[in-house]
Amino acid sequence: MQICRSVEEVRRLRPAMKAMGFVPTMGFLHEGHLSLVRQAAAENDTVAVSIFVNPLQFDSAADLDHYPRAVERDLALLEKEGVDLVFLPTAELLYPPGFATRVEVGGVADRLEGPARPGHFSGVATVVAKLFNILQPQQAYFGRKDAQQCAVISRMVHDLNLPVEVVTAPTFRESDGLAASSRNARLTPAQRRQAPALYQALEAARQAFSEGERNRARLEALMTRTLAEQLGENAPDAEGRRAWETDYATIVDPDTFVPSETLGEEALALLAVRLGEVRLIDNMLLNSASISAGRDSSSPDY
Repeated sequence: MQICRSVEEVRRLRPAMKAMGFVPTMGFLHEGHLSLVRQAAAENDTVAVSIFVNPLQFDSAADLDHYPRAVERDLALLEKEGVDLVFLPTAELLYPPGFATRVEVGGVADRLEGPARPGHFSGVATVVAKLFNILQPQQAYFGRKDAQQCAVISRMVHDLNLPVEVVTAPTFRESDGLAASSRNARLTPAQRRQAPALYQALEAARQAFSEGERNRARLEALMTRTLAEQLGENAPDAEGRRAWETDYATIVDPDTFVPSETLGEEALALLAVRLGEVRLIDNMLLNSASISAGRDSSSPDY
């Protein structure tokens, strides 16, 4: 396994590598990331993985500082999977003094996570465009837990005519339904027991949709009610902080992320919920059968 810490190293090695599948990550790898790596290996001659906690996509310095990191552990996992190349850039390498260019994606990036996390999607698009340019993969693998992110990256690739195929894989879930995420490591034991509430709320909406419900407001109310039932009492503490808060619980068109009062045969339910200081997101295609826990690939948190 080649470990590269500079653009020059990657470009020296890249010509000798055949068709490449690429998995961009922010590290602290879990089984979802490894599932993406295995899919990339099955569909390409070589596999590259990047590990980079991208400061441009964080809207909070505290969130960036607290993001979990375990590079040596990650490298051992990737070597066991037979990864050919790991790119370990620093922020100083990707954003040197004088760096002044950002990629802005409109439309799908202007909704939900866009307003909730100003600058986030610009940071994601900028770093992914740079990584695509440096590694020049034929295919790049992302998980559907970050469904809006997948749509933003696909839009960027299409609009900029980038020569890479974006491959999305279903969300990897733990046995209790919680979507795998590096951020789950920051949950307290009590919060971890509560966290499957997101999956339960999505599943409630999926079940109602399968039974013929097509009114968006009623489906959203069902998700909100299920969250409240599962997460329980939420009175503010002495400092006014609540144990949990819902940023959004909504149903949108899966292609445009635009809500409509009456849904068609395809719809996407999305949730963003804060458990203490940890913000969790999840989603589910309502016209699809429930994904079997533990079988599918997760988002790499880009």
